[in-house]
Amino acid sequence: MMQSMYGHSYLFGGNAPFIEELYEQYLADPTTVPDQWRDYFDKLAQAPGAAERDVPHAPIQQSFVELAKKPAAGQRVSPVAEWESMQKQVAVLKLISAYRVLGSRHANLDPLKRMDQAQVPELDPATHGLTDADMAVQYNVGSLVGPQKLPLSEILARLKQTYCGNIGVEYMHVTQSAEKHWVQKRFEGELSTPRYNADKKRRILKQITAAETLERYLHTRYVGQKRFSLEGGESMIAALDHLIQHGTEQGVQELIIGMAHRGRLNVLVNTLGKLPRDLFAEFEGKPAVELASGDVKYHMGFSSNIPTQNGPMHVSLAFNPSHLEIVNPVVEGSVRARQQRRKDAERRQVVPVLLHGDSAFGGLGVNQGTFNLSQTRGYGTGGTLHIVINNQVGFTTSDTRDIRSTTYCTDVAKMIEAPIFHVNGDDPEAVCFVMQAALDYRMTFNKDVVIDLVCFRKLGHNEGDDPYLTQPMMYKKIAKHPGARALYAERLAAEGVLSADEAQAMIQAYRDALDKGEHVEQTVLTNYHRDFALDWTPFFGTHWAHPTDTSLPQADLQRLTAKLTQVPEGFKLHSTVDKVLKARVAMANGEQPVDWGAAETLAYASLVESGYGVRISGEDSGRGTFSHRHAVLHDQNREKWDDGAYVPLRNMSDNQGDFLVIDSILNEEAVLAYEYGYACSAPDQLVIWEAQFGDFANGAQVAIDQFIASGETKWGRLCGLTNILPHGYDGQGPEHSSARLERWLQLCAEHNIQVVMPSEAAQMFHLLRRQMLRPYRKPLVIFLSKRLLRFKDSMSPLEDLTQGSFRPVIGDTGMADPKKVKRVLLCAGQVYYDLVAGRKERELEQDVAIVRIEQLYPFPTEQLAAELARYPNAREVKWVQEEPKNQGAWYQIRHRLEDLMGAKQALSFAARPSSASPAVGYMSKHVAQLKAFVEEALSFGK
Repeated sequence: MMQSMYGHSYLFGGNAPFIEELYEQYLADPTTVPDQWRDYFDKLAQAPGAAERDVPHAPIQQSFVELAKKPAAGQRVSPVAEWESMQKQVAVLKLISAYRVLGSRHANLDPLKRMDQAQVPELDPATHGLTDADMAVQYNVGSLVGPQKLPLSEILARLKQTYCGNIGVEYMHVTQSAEKHWVQKRFEGELSTPRYNADKKRRILKQITAAETLERYLHTRYVGQKRFSLEGGESMIAALDHLIQHGTEQGVQELIIGMAHRGRLNVLVNTLGKLPRDLFAEFEGKPAVELASGDVKYHMGFSSNIPTQNGPMHVSLAFNPSHLEIVNPVVEGSVRARQQRRKDAERRQVVPVLLHGDSAFGGLGVNQGTFNLSQTRGYGTGGTLHIVINNQVGFTTSDTRDIRSTTYCTDVAKMIEAPIFHVNGDDPEAVCFVMQAALDYRMTFNKDVVIDLVCFRKLGHNEGDDPYLTQPMMYKKIAKHPGARALYAERLAAEGVLSADEAQAMIQAYRDALDKGEHVEQTVLTNYHRDFALDWTPFFGTHWAHPTDTSLPQADLQRLTAKLTQVPEGFKLHSTVDKVLKARVAMANGEQPVDWGAAETLAYASLVESGYGVRISGEDSGRGTFSHRHAVLHDQNREKWDDGAYVPLRNMSDNQGDFLVIDSILNEEAVLAYEYGYACSAPDQLVIWEAQFGDFANGAQVAIDQFIASGETKWGRLCGLTNILPHGYDGQGPEHSSARLERWLQLCAEHNIQVVMPSEAAQMFHLLRRQMLRPYRKPLVIFLSKRLLRFKDSMSPLEDLTQGSFRPVIGDTGMADPKKVKRVLLCAGQVYYDLVAGRKERELEQDVAIVRIEQLYPFPTEQLAAELARYPNAREVKWVQEEPKNQGAWYQIRHRLEDLMGAKQALSFAARPSSASPAVGYMSKHVAQLKAFVEEALSFGK
């Protein structure tokens, strides 16, 4: 039992780690420690001056308590002296904690040394009651890596070298002790000081020489052309080289890189090995591959296989639009798909690397969503290496007060407790050092880690921009800065690693190679055949109307249904779900029509049993937003996923394809971009993103505009992503009615995407199967009616699944004599049933035909023409939509309909009145509008 704190003390140095952990436990919950220790800790916190000297940051208090020095044998120490000695020891531990938390504030990070460094009182020994007289006294160092006891002067020197040199480390916000202690051991153990041999130093110099020389060469050869120069941040190229060369040591076989403009051309040439002559051709407007529209050179992607001592590393740079950070979730999705293809359950073989700008990192918002995805079940990739190219300017803003509201541009990463390694870009060895630490951390803990590479931007935002207009003082300093290459060459010359002439020869050799359009040496493997490489050739040059039988025999549907409705023994189903499953058995037996949930689920079951993977994500995808899917069954007597839920679609056969349905985070932008990236790397999987409500896709508009709609025409990227967008006017107000059909159709050109609005359950079955069974990979957008999910008339007889395929146009089969038809109504979606009801009410079955256009793009011209030809005497053709007149499909398909009109036919349309809002919010007004446009569609003489 612990004696009185003023008696003989058990506070001896050998017990320091134990008491540190005990005090950490006390801080979390005082009632969990023994009474004697709690009394001691309480009194320690109340000691004179303790509150004033404490560092106001919770993690620092983990080492609050330590032990007074052990008295010599037989020596008695007075209670006052023991108390004072203990207080000094505690002060030393608090100083150590202060450096761990706040040391980065005094680190030498800015190559320009522009700002006066703000003083941090907690880093001053005097703040903790330590004086010059204490500098020679030895103290226990607690958990500080190194000898157990050191003079205070040496403790302080080690702290400054570790936390206040060219590297600043932030990690005390991490709550997991193992991760926190790993960072401590790594940086404190090596004093944040790289120790490379001469060969490594020459390689680093060669890398930053290549980076600087390429930029200067382009600057003089292509005067005034945009390239978003890397000058000022050349150390990034050395860091990427280090990552590639050492990543294979830990089993990494692929790196997938996402980055915006800054330094992209440099990465293409000096990291991925793109031939300079090919880059020059792009500058001169002569691309190697002609695409429908193409893109600017600093958006283009590339991939190559790079030799290392431990085998080839495949490195891919993702295509990226001008929306900067939006590529990040795309990369994460691609990585997840590649890991899945490799069956890389530990997520060690494929690693994502994201390069950011300082303003964009915290400013654009998509990173918050991407970080939020990083540790979730359906989206985790085992950790991402983030490199922030921090040029301290952002876009053109010169004052950090206008860029962000946080101390560091990297603070957003603290939301997932990612450690952050700040580093001075003028010290390329330090940059490589933190890159290795970041890689090791990621591979150890499967978590994100961030490198804040503090540098500068030598030129303006682009090469036509004059930065002196907005940052005159900063650019006066930049003009005098010799550059990281010159500083490092001078340093190596002083160390005797190489001479100044040898460093200059590196520049000349690189320039000579550029003059020939070549590399200085072979940097990529040209004839290497990579395992797990995708073959997209079967999908090129195919047509949407490729004949495909998507039907299944009834016996197969019954067999699949039996597996879909079987649950483990003792599994307690919810009564509603039990009814749904029993109804599906009856549907498969042909005893009742097949509803949408059953049709959709049977499509998935047939695909996974055939070896295709299926991945569905959305905010309520497991159950289905409208409680129609029930792909995940929950035991009513158990809680957790592993033992409380059952997914029948994972239990279809022993050799089935993967099936994953996941309820996603509430961030459509990040999730949809992620699924696009996944689908781009998984042509053998049906990848679906489902909006909770269709209009929620507007939160992901940038992913739609810049990837889904235009990725193929800009970059030649095929993608089979499927989007399910609930859509339909049921009086649910502006935000729960329209999926903005007009926006999607406006994006349609060059057969880039498929837009469908099915009206029958069987159509959904065939549509989903068609998406995989055809040799055709284009994004599919399904406008799915909420009302029809349970609308009996839209359910399908079993025969519609056992025969036929998806019908882009559905004609009116109820007409006794098509020649008597006076008017043909064309429509899409659930409004068909409103028109049928109105026609029946008015007894116009012989006068009016109703034709459904189920596929709005690519427009089924031939199929519709054949259907219209059935009504030779119809003088009126009217498009009817439930959306307002200024929205919906009308203005995007009108020209296509006009091309099909006969000489004596008139084309018109009926819809709700034009509106600034997608839909009305009053049920009475909704009903009145519905009644009015149905009347307009069916009334003759108007």
